[in-house]
Amino acid sequence: MSFQNPVRTQAVLQKKRGEQQLELVENTAGADEPTQRAPSGDSLSEAAAVVRDMRNWLERAVIGLNLCPFAKAVHVKGQVHYAVSGASHPGEVLQDLRMELRALIELDAAARDTTLLMVPGCLHDFLEFNDFMAQAERLVRKLRLEGVIQLASFHPAFQFAGSEESDMANFTNRSPYPTIHLLREASIDRAVAAIAQPEAIYEANIETLRRLGRQGWTALGVGPSK
Repeated sequence: MSFQNPVRTQAVLQKKRGEQQLELVENTAGADEPTQRAPSGDSLSEAAAVVRDMRNWLERAVIGLNLCPFAKAVHVKGQVHYAVSGASHPGEVLQDLRMELRALIELDAAARDTTLLMVPGCLHDFLEFNDFMAQAERLVRKLRLEGVIQLASFHPAFQFAGSEESDMANFTNRSPYPTIHLLREASIDRAVAAIAQPEAIYEANIETLRRLGRQGWTALGVGPSK
């Protein structure tokens, strides 16, 4: 199965080759409150559950397995903003992304370094999600944010081009919900400069995940709560 270059998310520090990174941070201030249209039903409780699931994934998988060596430090600084989209089709997701892009650049990095935009209500098919990310990248360019903001993608069924669905390497980018990660390029550059051998991160992650195995991943309990 051929994908539209999901290989771009292979490692935290390979952005110069068009790939994306795994840096995740947390903003504890108001993190449980979605900033986008709320999901249907009991919107507050559903959105709060999505945020809890993502925090759980961050703490147990990304930080717990050391998939991103930068995640723990920025996590404790409380610099991630969680946004839960209630979109039911891709066009609405694009509107929410536009809002979050503008909100991110309006704030100082010390207050909000990065944003996780979770989409629990649509884009469940990975191929559709991957196609959507091309639209998302075009939006970044349209807003003249290329070189300022970079997008990374996570998905429950994430699959690198040329890989088997069961390959544990795919789990570096598997998250409880379809998720668009908005990152400041300046923050990425600082993170790159602080690591002696950044190119070794991806290979180390693959080794960690393959050693863990599917059963070990399941035991982490980092899927959606529903």
